[in-house]
Amino acid sequence: MSEHCRGTATTTDAPGLPTVVDRATFQAELDTLRVREKAHTRAGDAIAASRRRLPMVEVDATLPLTGPDGTVTLLDAFEGRRQLIAYYFMWNAGGSAEEQCEGCTGYTTQVSELSYLHSRDITFAVLSQGPYDEAVRYRDFMDWDAPWYSARDSLDALFAGRQLGLFHLVCYVREGDRVFETYWTTGRGVEAMDYSYALMDLTVYGRQEPWEDSPAGWPRPIPVDGSNLRTDGRPTAQWSRVAAGRPDALTPAT
Repeated sequence: MSEHCRGTATTTDAPGLPTVVDRATFQAELDTLRVREKAHTRAGDAIAASRRRLPMVEVDATLPLTGPDGTVTLLDAFEGRRQLIAYYFMWNAGGSAEEQCEGCTGYTTQVSELSYLHSRDITFAVLSQGPYDEAVRYRDFMDWDAPWYSARDSLDALFAGRQLGLFHLVCYVREGDRVFETYWTTGRGVEAMDYSYALMDLTVYGRQEPWEDSPAGWPRPIPVDGSNLRTDGRPTAQWSRVAAGRPDALTPAT
């Protein structure tokens, strides 16, 4: 809070709330912050411009994937489009639905409308790191529409020394029958798939996670050693499916 704001502020009795000010003071503070927001946006645009100028590396276009029609290739996953964005979904082999990765579940759930990507000649696909028969049952349980494959037999080549068993977001472009990798990220870079965090960041309480720089008294319901994407022991996005009566015992069929 700036000095000019402190002189006219009042407080409420409720804990964990910002100081109450008049509309003009509020707008002045917001205008100051907006300068930083616009600088952040411009910096992001500049980084994206640099990303578009990265070199690329060729990947074997014939690497096998398993899909609904059996074995296909990485090139087939483009579905004829020029670019492919692939999310490599972590997998707990033999695990039930509630044991699957809450982060991968959270991110994948939020990529639901693909028409805008298709309008730019981009295919989005999920490449499970586990066996197809298990992973596709999870896909069906979650009611996801994105193309879904297992990349288990090609992970060593696709990851090219990167950590197996960790989620990755990878971008590819094709030139005829040749495939090239143009970008990859992991960790918080995968938040590019996420709108919930972006919306939370606009709110007064933010993400309500322990690492955030928030004022004293702000709610932080998630313990330091807890999961920010689980609710009552289950990936949060699963609960609406459970309430709808969908079977969630997704251990492998015998």
